[in-house]
Amino acid sequence: MFWQVGQQNAWEVPVVGIRMEYLPAPADVITALWNYAFGSADPDAFSGELWINLGASSLRVLTGFAIAAAIAIPLGILMGRYYTMDSLFDPFINLFRPIPATAWVPLVGLLIGWGDQATVFLIALSAFFPIVLGAISGSKEVPPRLIEAGQMLGARKWEVLAQVVVPASAAAVMNGLRVGLGIAWVVLVLGESVGVSVGLGADIILARDVVRTDQVVVGMIVIGAAGFLSDRLLVGAFRLGTRGRPLIK
Repeated sequence: MFWQVGQQNAWEVPVVGIRMEYLPAPADVITALWNYAFGSADPDAFSGELWINLGASSLRVLTGFAIAAAIAIPLGILMGRYYTMDSLFDPFINLFRPIPATAWVPLVGLLIGWGDQATVFLIALSAFFPIVLGAISGSKEVPPRLIEAGQMLGARKWEVLAQVVVPASAAAVMNGLRVGLGIAWVVLVLGESVGVSVGLGADIILARDVVRTDQVVVGMIVIGAAGFLSDRLLVGAFRLGTRGRPLIK
């Protein structure tokens, strides 16, 4: 394995300058992961803490993601269909969208404080933009003939939105949701880096402070696996809700 050989021989990756001698050995990472999940005969601060931290982090991600989706989807659908809504909100979205979550941290700390609320806010803020852009794109790309067909059948404006525009925008909305969910897991570590004692991000910061690189890698692996699983669950729920229509892969 490249990782094992590189670590043993202290390779240095050119261009990026990664010194593999400081990476933990794969066996150490596996041992740390087992200890994190099930404990060990020689317990430490991380022993058996996986499930508590995973549950706390998952709840924060779910809460922030749900808030973002609840606001972004209807707003994006309306912006895609109505010029007034688009001209009103588009400048603000494009003004705040380039600002990274790291730039919000000092202000969030002053206004909200540190802890769960600040983490949820950062996750919701970061996930909002890809979701709303997906909804806008999907809503704008609805074929005009579908709108006309609904109107010819006597559907009112809100019925056209609910029964024509929303279903036709579903694939684009779903793409935005998946991107937003991935970003939510990325921002989690940033949100949990201050004022949070329980969570995957908090454990990664603690592992960094005590120079436990094996535990840092374990935290990265767990977040990656949790992000992948949550994406699969989201896709599965979407397929179930759309009765298996081939809208996404």
